[in-house]
Amino acid sequence: LCFSWINRDRLLPTPAEMRKYRTSPRHPGDSHVRSVIASLRAVHAHRITPALLAPALLFCAGCAQAFDGPKVVATQKARVELTVVTSGLEHPWGIAFLPDGRALVTERPGRLRIVDGSGKVGEPLAGVPVVDAVGQGGLLDVALDPEFPRNRRIYLSFAEKRGDGMNGTSVARATLGTRGLEDVTVIFRQQPAMKGGHHFGSRLVFGRDGNLFVTLGDRNSGRDKVQLLDNHIGKVVRIDR
Repeated sequence: LCFSWINRDRLLPTPAEMRKYRTSPRHPGDSHVRSVIASLRAVHAHRITPALLAPALLFCAGCAQAFDGPKVVATQKARVELTVVTSGLEHPWGIAFLPDGRALVTERPGRLRIVDGSGKVGEPLAGVPVVDAVGQGGLLDVALDPEFPRNRRIYLSFAEKRGDGMNGTSVARATLGTRGLEDVTVIFRQQPAMKGGHHFGSRLVFGRDGNLFVTLGDRNSGRDKVQLLDNHIGKVVRIDR
């Protein structure tokens, strides 16, 4: 499984890019590899310059096999070089760069780690909320508060058990301490909860106004609810900070 840095101001590729991705030949291995390529193809449409691509990182598990071909991807605006900086992570899902250059990385089974600039992976941080690591669910995205240097707050999205076999996407806020997370509080729960292990979402992005936007999946079985405004299925919600 691999993932790449993406521009925080862009959540989705254009429809034309999505059609191109859907009609592309499938990779014989992990399908997530193609999502990395699709993300990199999408970068050019947002006027990203080579200078802005400099902080891009890839975190991989088994990337030696996944990237046995060319490691340079050409876009309309620049040639992007893919660099593996660490390995051994289990289903890495989200990444947030700390002010000192280290990175918070989520692993879908429920672990949050710090990876330093040399690629050294730290021990799992304590205090992470219990996740429902079923199917596509688990610990998902991580984001820093816009005032992180002052308040040390981070936000996590994750699949959470709700009882009676139900689950749903939730968002927690916490303070990053010296040994783990402190003051962990769930601030949002997707409603209604559903059964299953698919399409939880979710990305966390702070807008320029400082408020948090959360993308939420349709849960696969909830597609008929997406266009209805009385639920959180298949929605983008804003959480006032």
